Amino acid sequence: MATNSEKPTVMVTNDDGIDGPGLVALVHVLVSANRYNVLVCAPDTENSAVSHCITWRSPIAAKQVNIAAGATAFAVSGSPADCASLGVSKAIFPSVPDLVISGINKGSNCGYHIVYSGTVAGAREAFFNGVPAVSVSYDWVEGKSHINDFTLAAEACLPIINAILVEIKNKTYPQRFFLNVDLPTNVANNKGYKLTKQGKSIIKMRWRQVTSSMPKMLSSMQMETDAATSNGIDKSTTPKEHPLFSREITGFQHDNDDDADHKCLQEGYITVTPLGAFFNAEIDCNTYLKEWLPNVPGHSSSSAL
Repeated sequence: MATNSEKPTVMVTNDDGIDGPGLVALVHVLVSANRYNVLVCAPDTENSAVSHCITWRSPIAAKQVNIAAGATAFAVSGSPADCASLGVSKAIFPSVPDLVISGINKGSNCGYHIVYSGTVAGAREAFFNGVPAVSVSYDWVEGKSHINDFTLAAEACLPIINAILVEIKNKTYPQRFFLNVDLPTNVANNKGYKLTKQGKSIIKMRWRQVTSSMPKMLSSMQMETDAATSNGIDKSTTPKEHPLFSREITGFQHDNDDDADHKCLQEGYITVTPLGAFFNAEIDCNTYLKEWLPNVPGHSSSSAL
């Protein structure tokens, strides 16, 4: 797998799987730009919402596949974090990439959903290994979005990819964070890049007992719509000893902070959110715990309960 030493090397992974339309569009845009050595190391099947799980007890398989002429690609029987780790290890590629891009995900990754996201985990794993990384997601909405929007999203990311690679080449890119980028549904008319923070937005869900024919959750965090499937609960076909349960969306918790990622995304901006390895509690929690923790030994008996 020959590479041009004068070009920076970019490795792509994702959680929608190596056939995911966002990854395919991104790889084609990167190859067409003719500015990068393009590598791909991505799951062989969809791994949405697997968070940062890794394969530990068994080996994983890597099969070389063809995505685009000019890209070297492997489909891996592992999670996004596995793929990122393998891809930067020099075990499958001869050198460490200059930049890892995880995406483009079908569906936004903002707020608390960042914790669930396999897309973000792919970038985080590269960050853990000392490699600059970016996770990229497109706010896909059924009925509004089109497959070509992934290409537009990839093209909209080229300036920030190039800017990061310039800083890496000049050895001025900070190593203390990785970036999470979300692109708005109407990506063709986006309002430009906006620096944001991880907000507290989250889809609210509940569990319900179901049959095996219930609609499934899509990677875009929307329920599959199929008139042929039943929305009722048919307990007569579910053995009592093996009941089935499925998640059901009940609402959405919004974040109204002006610089929150999801709010700015809905306003039409390309949100750029710096993330790190740690999830620190809010400052007011620390204030409370500093007063509360010294008193814990006094509760050794249960009389106060």
